[in-house]
Amino acid sequence: MSTVPKSLVRSWYAPTWATALLMPVSFLYRLFIAARHLLYKSGVFTVQDFDVPIVVVGNLTVGGTGKTPLLIHLAKELVAHGYKPGIVSRGYGAKGSYPVRVTPDTEVVRSGDEPLLIARSINVPVVVDPDRVNAVSEVLKTGSIDIVLSDDGLQHTRLGRQLEIVVIDGKRGLGNGRLLPAGPLRESPKRLDAVNVVVRHGGVPKPGESSMETSLGTVVNINDGRESTLDSFRQKQCVVITAIADPDRFFQQLSDEGLQFERIEFLDHHYFSFEDLQNYQNSTVLMTEKDAVKCQTLAGQDWWQVRQEVRTDGGVVESVLQAAGGGSVV
Repeated sequence: MSTVPKSLVRSWYAPTWATALLMPVSFLYRLFIAARHLLYKSGVFTVQDFDVPIVVVGNLTVGGTGKTPLLIHLAKELVAHGYKPGIVSRGYGAKGSYPVRVTPDTEVVRSGDEPLLIARSINVPVVVDPDRVNAVSEVLKTGSIDIVLSDDGLQHTRLGRQLEIVVIDGKRGLGNGRLLPAGPLRESPKRLDAVNVVVRHGGVPKPGESSMETSLGTVVNINDGRESTLDSFRQKQCVVITAIADPDRFFQQLSDEGLQFERIEFLDHHYFSFEDLQNYQNSTVLMTEKDAVKCQTLAGQDWWQVRQEVRTDGGVVESVLQAAGGGSVV
């Protein structure tokens, strides 16, 4: 997602003729998806299954739906119910050899921002490898794992799975309904008919869908861990720095809390440099937890991360618990 121009992303979610020029490329992409599906269905390519349940939490669209906060929420629910989950991720933007066992102290350039956020949010094994099968094999070596959650990986067909969860942005939906690059879709909308659970993040869920809402919670100083509330920032002129796929949701949530701020946007997964941030060292800066993991050595004294709280209607949690317990999932 980090290499996709913002102008193209906006065109996916607003009526425009410009994306029609990309339809020939989208057609080729459609052929590629169909050919890959046929090769797996015919047995030319094989699916790798494991002895523990695999739950994939993914997107049909490119980035920004809220899948990682949902995955963290589900992992915490599993732990609360006595299970021992492991988590695997591609580790977008990570550099070096694989697999990588991610801890709260792992360098973000080795893990990627989302896996490091996961490792700092919950004390369970986290492994990064672009090959999800290798990642699962590695995470199972870390201990008595009884269920594996995959952060993304819906399109990683080689990885067998017992449960597929797709998160949809309740505001943006599926955009113009076109496949990449003319639209935001990684697969046809018909793919939703084959998944086990569709979670709508915000808005009104359609019949058969689960609901998810996120809200802003405690504010934590990036340097020293002091906690505060958003109320204390209402009388300040803040700078909000983002490098996420859909910053508008975060901006709107802050505005709804009565905050006034300057917006600084980078592309999704952008790795900050000192040059990027040097003009804001003495400012009051707010950012997401995902961006904060990339700023541990760059943050000024008045830089804060805003924690995100997740609520679901319970249906998606129940489906994951059923999968963990070996029960059938509808």
